[in-house]
Amino acid sequence: MSELPSDLARVVLSAETIHARVCEIADQLSKDYADKDGLYIIGILKGAFIFLADLTRQLTLPHVVDFMAVSSYGKTDTFSGAVRIIMDLREPIEGRHVLIVEDIVDTGHTLSYLYRTLKGRKPASLNACVLVQKERDSLEVPIHYLGFKIPDVWVVGYGLDFADAYRTLPYIAELKREEG
Repeated sequence: MSELPSDLARVVLSAETIHARVCEIADQLSKDYADKDGLYIIGILKGAFIFLADLTRQLTLPHVVDFMAVSSYGKTDTFSGAVRIIMDLREPIEGRHVLIVEDIVDTGHTLSYLYRTLKGRKPASLNACVLVQKERDSLEVPIHYLGFKIPDVWVVGYGLDFADAYRTLPYIAELKREEG
């Protein structure tokens, strides 16, 4: 890997480590849903798009991909506490096997909100696949497929951003934070 940009502290997860884990998760999903009549996968925008693309290309079962966009962070890095749907699904999920694909669980508020909202739409099953979960106090949310637990630091790359920057880095890195 070439030298890190000066505003990044360190690589937390390398591209190779992420790829290997994505393949493992896809293999497990392919086994777990093999006897189901397809899988309806909901990617949560914007952060999950790279993880979702890599994950779904590795699946060996029939699946459909749709997207939702929710808002919980403002233009700054402070959590507002409110979650709202910015873009909803294109079709009903009633009676379908649904998998939420999310980039990160930090406080747990977003995933908790998604569970409550989507459960009310009566899917046959509802599970979550999350790339990274911070090691910190957060709401108890059911994560059925987890890529990695990471330290409670601000991370960017592989879909994760800071003010819409760094999303397309092939690895996940810690962003240097200003003291004060």
